[in-house]
Amino acid sequence: MSLTQTELNRIRAEAIELHGPEAIHAALDRMASEITAAMGDSLPVVLCVLTGGIIPTGHLLTRLTFPLESDYLHATRYRGETRGKEVEWVSEPGISLQGRTILVVDDILDEGNTLADIIRFCGKQGAAKIYSAVLIQKRHERRIPNVQADFVGLEVDDHYVFGFGMDYKGYLRNLNGIFALGASR
Repeated sequence: MSLTQTELNRIRAEAIELHGPEAIHAALDRMASEITAAMGDSLPVVLCVLTGGIIPTGHLLTRLTFPLESDYLHATRYRGETRGKEVEWVSEPGISLQGRTILVVDDILDEGNTLADIIRFCGKQGAAKIYSAVLIQKRHERRIPNVQADFVGLEVDDHYVFGFGMDYKGYLRNLNGIFALGASR
């Protein structure tokens, strides 16, 4: 479905800011400190989960001062929609994960389907230790049992959220904040 500039401007104007830039950057600073303490001496591979993980991963990487390798994978459930489907693998990492410490970085932990698939994949690839980091974690009871991020930036109530990597039907990932849809949505 194609959206118009007018509709997207309305969505943005009606959006409710849940977390502004200051809160996000403070959360990223805290996460970087926690990640450094947990794996700063392990020469890890940081895997960015496309597409939503691009912005959080980029900001997080600049805060990690220890040696690491970075790569990406593309696994998605939303495909431009507001409701998730089955996880679709678009691209696997190019770096060998065998015997490595892995940090998977994504934008949001909602129900946990994507993260669970990625962790399974990393394990099958022979990763020695797998950590996960998400900028946003939703508070609700629908999460898959035993799926939890090791490093969480911020939490939100059970809203459809966008900004700072998360999209609204493919748009608005670039917003410098975390927003929920306004009352008319």
